[in-house]
Amino acid sequence: MSAPLADTLDRFRADYAAHRAAEGRGFEGAELLDLPWLRTGPLARQWGVRARSFEVFLAQVADPMAHAAGRPLRVLDLGAGNGWLSYRLALRGHHCTAVDIRDDHVDGLGAAEAFRARMPFDCFVASFDALPVADRFADLTVFNAALHYATDLAATLAEAARATRRSGTLVILDSPFYAKDADGAEMVAEKHAHAAERFGDRAQSLLALPHIEYLTAGRLREASSPLGLAWRRRRVRYPLWYELRPLTARLRRARTPSRFDIWTAQIP
Repeated sequence: MSAPLADTLDRFRADYAAHRAAEGRGFEGAELLDLPWLRTGPLARQWGVRARSFEVFLAQVADPMAHAAGRPLRVLDLGAGNGWLSYRLALRGHHCTAVDIRDDHVDGLGAAEAFRARMPFDCFVASFDALPVADRFADLTVFNAALHYATDLAATLAEAARATRRSGTLVILDSPFYAKDADGAEMVAEKHAHAAERFGDRAQSLLALPHIEYLTAGRLREASSPLGLAWRRRRVRYPLWYELRPLTARLRRARTPSRFDIWTAQIP
């Protein structure tokens, strides 16, 4: 990594942690240990969406895979943040490795200490494009609200595929998907237009890295084609307020919002 890029990444890490702290994402105590089932506070609605994703992920992906294998799974949790997903899967007996570029104590890997004190799992500070694991390491590799932070989608998917065993599964959780690329591009334009209002003095560093920001089925298909991946969308029934967002957008003549859902692909 070049020195300028390393400096940009370091500033992003520090300013992103500060921004997340300002948003109230530095959970502690019972709130932290309850994730993703956060019941109260200003972020409860957001976590209500993530909890639905996790529940469907367990029911349709992780639990059936473990049942078929007849053993615990080896899981790569990419973009793990504070490690809540690794903790939840470790409680179910799986062997988890959490990876994130941040190790701060807001909601980076430093905050995972509270989880690891109760149920151990491995943590590594690393980028998506250079995972610190051997080839065919994982049965299940999960992009945990994280794939939209990739800067090179094809390279990130190729590295995840390298780290996942043949017939293992890649999962995309809680990344924004748009039906039309134009809607995603408009979202990015809005983010940049209102960056100073949203991020304050941190705007420049938080927007300095060329994150892909959003996905479409076409973007995913194009980036995956050299890998032979066939993606399946698993629609999640989210809370009513979330499901009504497209209707609200039409009434306001606004762009169509993104959806999360779950996307899975088996390694050929």
